[in-house]
Amino acid sequence: MSLIASDHFRIVVGLGKSGMSLVRFLARQGVSFAVADTRENPPELATLRRDYPQVEVRCGELDVEFLCRADELYVSPGLALATPALQAAAARGVKLSGDIDLFARNAKAPIVAISGSNAKSTVTTLVGEMAVAAGKRVAVGGNLGTPALDLLSDDIELYVMELSSFQLETTNHLGAEVATVLNVSEDHMDRYSGLPAYHLAKHRIFRGARQVVVNRQDALTRPLMGEGLPCWTFGLSAPDFKAFGLREEHGEKYLAFEFQNLMPVRELKIRGAHNQANALAALALGHAAGLPFDAMLSSLRTFTGLEHRCQWVRELDGVSYYNDSKATNVGAALAAIDGLGSDMDGKLILIAGGDGKGADFSGLRDSVAKHCRAVVLMGRDADLIAAALGDSVAQIRVGSLDEAVARSRSLAYSGDAVLLSPACASFDMFKNYEERGHLFARAVEALA
Repeated sequence: MSLIASDHFRIVVGLGKSGMSLVRFLARQGVSFAVADTRENPPELATLRRDYPQVEVRCGELDVEFLCRADELYVSPGLALATPALQAAAARGVKLSGDIDLFARNAKAPIVAISGSNAKSTVTTLVGEMAVAAGKRVAVGGNLGTPALDLLSDDIELYVMELSSFQLETTNHLGAEVATVLNVSEDHMDRYSGLPAYHLAKHRIFRGARQVVVNRQDALTRPLMGEGLPCWTFGLSAPDFKAFGLREEHGEKYLAFEFQNLMPVRELKIRGAHNQANALAALALGHAAGLPFDAMLSSLRTFTGLEHRCQWVRELDGVSYYNDSKATNVGAALAAIDGLGSDMDGKLILIAGGDGKGADFSGLRDSVAKHCRAVVLMGRDADLIAAALGDSVAQIRVGSLDEAVARSRSLAYSGDAVLLSPACASFDMFKNYEERGHLFARAVEALA
C-alpha cells in the first residue's frame, strides 16, 4: 500500500531517466500529476507522449505559477535546487522532493545506501554481488543502472543503492539500514558554492540511518552521530574493534576484520590500493547488513571490476593499459594514480584532461610527481592541468585520444602502465565518459 495520498497534485520537474521512472510510479498509484522540463525536447518526451498521452507536459522555461499549482515538486537530480523558479515555488510553500524520498517511503526491505565522490559504483555493484552470493533477493540501482522507483517490489529482501549528491539534495529522510559516504573530495564545483555545501549534500544520506560505515582515512566521511548508533569503519591501516582493514603476516597482506584475517590481498582480481579500500568498504557494508563472510569473500575472489573504472584493457611489450574514464574528478584520478602507482614497480604514463567542471587541479601535483613518468594532456582544460602540475613531470599535449595512446606507448618502458584517468568530464570531446573509455580501449587494442 503506497503512502501517497491521491487527492494532491504533483509535478515531475525533469524528464530524463529518473523523471520517467517518477511518471511510471505516479501513474501506477493513480496520482494526479503533470510534467515540466527546462529543455524544449527532453530525452523521454516521445516516450511520455506515447505511453501517457493524458499527462500534461510543459517544456522550456519553468513557469512559477504552473509549479505553484502543485503540493509537491519531484525535482530530477540534473536540475539544481537553486534554480530561481524552484526557489520561488518553495518560498510559496510548495514542497521540493525527489525520487529517492519517494522510494524510501515505499521500500519494504532494508536499504544499503552508498555515496562518495569516488568508487560508489564499484562498491555498490560489489555489495549487490555479495548479496546474490548469500542467496538474497536483491535490487541494485539508483544513480547506477536502474532508477530507484523502478526497483520497488514486494519480493525484494535487500536494496543496494548508489546515491549521488544531486539525488541526496532532495532526500529528506532515507532511513537506510546502513549508510556510508565512502570519501569526499572536490566535485561538481560548478553546482556547489564550495566543498562545505557539497559535503552537506552528501551527508543527507545519514538521515534516519540505523548503522553507519566510515572511512578511517577521511574525516569528512564521519557523520555527526547520535549516541549509540552502530558505526563500522574501513581503511588501509590495521583494523581494531568493529573495523575492517589490512594486516600483514609473514610477508603476506590480508583483508582483515578486527583481529581476524579474512583472505590474502593477492586473491583479489581488482588491482591497486584504492580497490583494496573498495573491497574493505563492501565487506563493512555487507557485514552491517547481515551478509555472511563466506559469501562476501567468494564474491571478492571473482569480481573483476567495472568497465571504465581502472579496468585492465591489455598488456603489450610489458606495459599494461588501464581504462579509468569514469574518473571525472580530481579525487577519482588521485585514487587511481596512488592505487596503481603504489602497487607496481614501474611508472605511470597518465592521460588526462577534458572539462574540469571548475575544479582545482593542484591536488594532483604530488602524486603525479611520485608515480608518473609523463602526463599526456588533451581537451579543454589541458592548460589548467599543465599549470597546476608545473615542472613536476614531463608534459605532452595532444589533439585526440588516438594520438594520446600512441604517444603514451612511445613513452612507456616495460613494467610501466598507461592510465587513462582524466580528472575531468568528457563533454568537451565526447558524448560521455563511456564513449571516451570505449574509444581508448579501441585505440589500445589497435596497437600493433
